[in-house]
Amino acid sequence: MEQFLIWGQENVLDIMVVILTLAFIVYFFLDKADSTRLTKRYKSSIFETQSKIFLNATQYLLKGDKDLAIKEFLNAININRETVEAYFALATLFRSNGEIEKSIGIHRSLIARDDISENIRLNALKELAIDFEKGGFLDKALETYKDVLKINHDQVEVIESICHIYERMNDWDQAYHYRMALSKVGHQDQSQTISHILVEKSKNLFDRGDFKKGLEELENAFRFSPSISAKILQLKYSILQGNLDEIKMLFFELLKEHPMFASFVLLSIKDVEIKDKETKEKYEGRLSLLLDYFLKLDDDALLSFPSIILTKIRLFKDMGQSQKAYELLTSWLQSHPQNPSSEALKIEHIKLLIDLKRKDEVLKETKSFLKDIYHDLTRHFCEQCGYNSNELFWRCPQCHAWESIQFRMKI
Repeated sequence: MEQFLIWGQENVLDIMVVILTLAFIVYFFLDKADSTRLTKRYKSSIFETQSKIFLNATQYLLKGDKDLAIKEFLNAININRETVEAYFALATLFRSNGEIEKSIGIHRSLIARDDISENIRLNALKELAIDFEKGGFLDKALETYKDVLKINHDQVEVIESICHIYERMNDWDQAYHYRMALSKVGHQDQSQTISHILVEKSKNLFDRGDFKKGLEELENAFRFSPSISAKILQLKYSILQGNLDEIKMLFFELLKEHPMFASFVLLSIKDVEIKDKETKEKYEGRLSLLLDYFLKLDDDALLSFPSIILTKIRLFKDMGQSQKAYELLTSWLQSHPQNPSSEALKIEHIKLLIDLKRKDEVLKETKSFLKDIYHDLTRHFCEQCGYNSNELFWRCPQCHAWESIQFRMKI
């Protein structure tokens, strides 16, 4: 569904051409069959004129000239104000052109009309909700989407839109409620998304110091899906509870399963806000033991991943042990000369040489590296839609997919 929406946004003009053509054909035959007081000759004249207008509007859309297309649709409405499809098309154009207020006005006028069917009124109500959402009026969008559900509670796309809004607002209770509703009426599996939402609820409870209830929410998250975010939070709770053997086991299994997340795992377990002083000191003490365990970890399979080495190096540097970081990195580069991800490690190598004040080696390594370097990449990207960012994200800001992040070694 997410990919379909993205495709729709990228091909809005083509979609408009098809919809307008079909809508006009349908309108023509309905109008032709409808008994009115208009003479046959007059109706033919209207049809011929509107055909030219719709054709002109379609040509403008294909050329990307939305302003002229809007003028043509206004002409179509002036000729025959009963043409509901023209109103919808015009409102869609206004919305895509950023003129949200005009689109809202059109949809509101359609809803207020007495001479339209309930299906058309429902469609206008959905479009009005989309207007509010696109315009950033999230409260009004939610209210309008819920009005749609009062009329027809099985509207999958409407429930999904409500979910997205609540997730954007970080209202995880409501997000959970509507994701559960979506799982009952939709065809897509919602378990992973629901797991992420429960993890967010658990995080909030952790930050507030309500660890017991937070653990309950985390257990619920695992029942839906053992997501990466759930496992990282489980590790934080384990550090809090104090069983060192269990902490090491969870940490090791997490690294084995997701070595690319090593740096993010450490950032997550270090980034905690515990209000109780005694609890905080115990957490930090166990965390220190875990970091020491990680630095001493000597597993050949894990150490073959550049992400693990890079995380160790940065941890050594944070602890003021640049010499140990240098020795580890030099050894790894020598044993993995052809690794395609080693460019980022070569950068770290040069930085360490600077820290250690080895000027001649800095110059030599920099010259060597510049001969090979050929591109600059962001750190992270979404595997679903290709969104790029230097910031970490569990939920893609562009396509809203959960856990779609992929890692690059930044050059």
